Amino acid sequence: MEKKVILMDTELLVKSIMGLIIILGVLITILFFLFPEEKKKKEKLKNSKNSTNKDLSLKALKKIVKNRVSSTDKLSEALDLIIKHHGVIPRKQAGTTHEEFDVYMDILFTICRHPNTNKNIIIKFDRALSSKNPTYKSSINDAITKGLESRRLP
Repeated sequence: MEKKVILMDTELLVKSIMGLIIILGVLITILFFLFPEEKKKKEKLKNSKNSTNKDLSLKALKKIVKNRVSSTDKLSEALDLIIKHHGVIPRKQAGTTHEEFDVYMDILFTICRHPNTNKNIIIKFDRALSSKNPTYKSSINDAITKGLESRRLP
């Protein structure tokens, strides 16, 4: 009788351990499938670290815009970075545009003629640049108009 009790206790103990292992496995599976945000957050953090190593100079960003094979996304990202880091043009001097405005005028012409651009990219850049530089608003509009008109030429 005593052997039977010990055997039943051992059997119950083994079944309990197996049940706990199965429950633990189910909980871990649920944790990974229902809460993948942690993994996504780590990936975003890793990607943001990689993006901080990019060259954010106006010259490098202008090179991306001038590259005819730049994708629409890459073009949009470069223009956003231009606005974010280099969006303010020095004030007009004695009623004439600053010499640095020529760089922005070149960028405006380029995006108007770029094969992977679209109206949303042009309008977004135009509005952002105009809002940061209200004294240049008419010059920016003229540059966009000339750029779009030059696109129609064969």
